[in-house]
Amino acid sequence: MTIELGITGVIGLLFGGLLAWLALRSRTATLQAHLSLREKELAAAKADLGRLLEDQKKLIESRARLESALELERKASNEKIELLTKAGEDLQNAFKALAADALKSNNLSFLQIAQETLKRFQSEAKGDLEARQKAVADLVAPVRDSLTKVDTQIQQMEVARGEAYGDLKAQVQSLITTQKELQSETGNLVRALRTPNVRGRWGEIQLRRVVEIAGMLPYCDFAEQETIFGESGRLRPDLVVKLPGGKHVVVDAKTPLQAFLDAFETTDEEVRRTCLANHARQVRDHINTLSSKKYWEQFDSTPEFVVMFLPGETFFSAALEQDTGLIEHGVLSRVIPASPTTLIALLKAINYGWNQEKLARNAQEISALGRELHERLRKLATHITGIGTNLDRAVDAYNQAVGSLESRVLVSARKFAELGASVAEDIPELEPIETTARALSFDWDDEPTEISKAKVSGSGQ
Repeated sequence: MTIELGITGVIGLLFGGLLAWLALRSRTATLQAHLSLREKELAAAKADLGRLLEDQKKLIESRARLESALELERKASNEKIELLTKAGEDLQNAFKALAADALKSNNLSFLQIAQETLKRFQSEAKGDLEARQKAVADLVAPVRDSLTKVDTQIQQMEVARGEAYGDLKAQVQSLITTQKELQSETGNLVRALRTPNVRGRWGEIQLRRVVEIAGMLPYCDFAEQETIFGESGRLRPDLVVKLPGGKHVVVDAKTPLQAFLDAFETTDEEVRRTCLANHARQVRDHINTLSSKKYWEQFDSTPEFVVMFLPGETFFSAALEQDTGLIEHGVLSRVIPASPTTLIALLKAINYGWNQEKLARNAQEISALGRELHERLRKLATHITGIGTNLDRAVDAYNQAVGSLESRVLVSARKFAELGASVAEDIPELEPIETTARALSFDWDDEPTEISKAKVSGSGQ
């Protein structure tokens, strides 16, 4: 009793671990999807930042070129102003010399003309310089505005990047915590599966679940843990599936998983490959063991093969990756390896056969009922035909009696009135009955063989 309670507790712990593992795996998948989305958004933001930095670089280079051109224009304008100033000074000196040497009387007028000319030259140079400065400023203004916008966008992206990094850090931390919890629950599951009784019970539960999914419930189509005795001693298949016609298919779920669990726990890749190779070898050895038991010889009308059930798709695929000839070896040894998916397909095919068997039995019952109903209707038609014959005979007897009464009795009775006898009413004339009973047109003596066959064939389709 204590052992059973312990096994029950371990099974409960196992199912709790499985449920927690499934819930944590779903949460991990969600967090990973969210993390992937955040990484994609961060990558897109980095790409946008790179493009903006590249645009900023181009704008800075353009601004530098424009400022360099502006500086050159300023230098050229300054040189022109210096040249004009120097020219005015030289002109003024020349006028002074001329005034001193030859035109002393017109000195003031020459100086005035020279000054006016110098002012005009200075005014034109200043206007040209302002026009050039305005043109350069007009060219630089869009660049300055673009650089300002780029700086603003960069600052906003830096803030968003900081927030994204904060969210990403929190999600990564949550993912790490979830992964640790998942590893802990997985470790508990692996440790539980290392116990032979728990592993065997888990395999039986998986097998029962597969049978329920396929619709092959225990009370109608299969029997679990049936014990038989053969030449090799006591044999106990995990499942005996009943086929239509009294045939059976034997299913064994005692596949060894120790090496696979070792591969699952290790972190060394070389050790992992060795453990998986051992897992494939253990599966092949179990195929040989099942082949030697010859379950098909212990049951009447049983196909010459046994199904080896592996309670998980990964157990089967891991063995096939290491030993690609495993299926062929199993077929040649009359052992069919089956994962939950392939066993469900096999059981559904058997379930379809049972449904067809039920349809055939129903069709046979319908055929028997049809024959019985036909026989009863035939008897009733015979009785009705006899009634019609008797009615015809009664009508004939009635007509004969009416004829005899009219010709032999009523003729004399009517003479009373002709002779003046007092009578209350005249004797009416009796008319013979001309109607005959209608005969049945269907021949009820024919057997409904062809009709029944047609109906049975139609119901089977």
